[in-house]
Amino acid sequence: MGEGKMYQVSTLQALAMGYTRAVITVGELLQHGDIGLGTFEDVNGEMIMLDGCCYRAREEGSVEMAEEEMGVPFSAVAHLKDNGHIPLGRVEGIEELKRLLDLKIEEDFGLNSMHVVRVDGSFEKISARSESPYRSQHISLKEILKGTQKDFYFDDIAGTLVCVYFPDYMDGINAPGWHLHFVSDDRSRGGHVFDLVMKEGSMLVNKISQIHIQLPDTPAFDTYSLKEASQDEIKEVEQKTGSSR
Repeated sequence: MGEGKMYQVSTLQALAMGYTRAVITVGELLQHGDIGLGTFEDVNGEMIMLDGCCYRAREEGSVEMAEEEMGVPFSAVAHLKDNGHIPLGRVEGIEELKRLLDLKIEEDFGLNSMHVVRVDGSFEKISARSESPYRSQHISLKEILKGTQKDFYFDDIAGTLVCVYFPDYMDGINAPGWHLHFVSDDRSRGGHVFDLVMKEGSMLVNKISQIHIQLPDTPAFDTYSLKEASQDEIKEVEQKTGSSR
C-alpha cells in the first residue's frame, strides 16, 4: 500500500464542541487532496470529496457541487494512489464492511496508521444522513444535529464510499475507527453512511503516514474548552448506527 499525507482542517473535538466557523475555503482544501470527507460552515451538509471534486449532500440526500468560496470548518483529505483494486463480494452491513477493512489494514501492519479507502460498488441499500445549516457558537454538534439532521435511504444504487480510518490513539483529533460517506455514480445522491448492504464492489486502500492539521486562527477558537468534548458523544454523532426500516 502506498503511503501518503492527510490534510485535516481543525479537529473533531472542536467541531463536536460547536466550532463550526470557516477555517479555509473549499477551493483551498482542493489544493491538498482529491479524496476525503468533512462538512461545511455552520454544518451545512455532508462533504464528499472524490476524484478531485468536492460535493455537498443536502439535508434530503440530494448532492450538488460545492462552490469554491464555501467555508470549511472540518475536513480530512488526501491524494489517492491507484495501487490496485481489491474485489469485494456481498456485504450484509456496515459493521461487516468495517471488519473487512480492519482485516485488510491489519494484514499490512497498519492498525496504528491512518488510511483512506475508496469502495466502488452496487448497493442494495444505503442508510445515510445529512443536515441543514445552523448558525451557532458554543452549541455542541450533538445539539445542533438534533434539530437539523435528516435520515434517508437509497435503494438499488451504484456509487462510491469514501472511507477514512484513524487509530484509537488519535481519538479527539478525529473519530477513531472508520468514518464513511457515500456519493452515487451520477453524483445526485449522498450523505454520511450509517448502514448498508452491498451486492458487490472493489476497493482501493492507501496507508497514510503523515498528517498536517490546520487549526483555526481566530480568537474565538481559543474560547473553546476542547478537553471537555465527550468521546462517547463524538462516537454517537460520527459513528452511530442509523435506524432500520
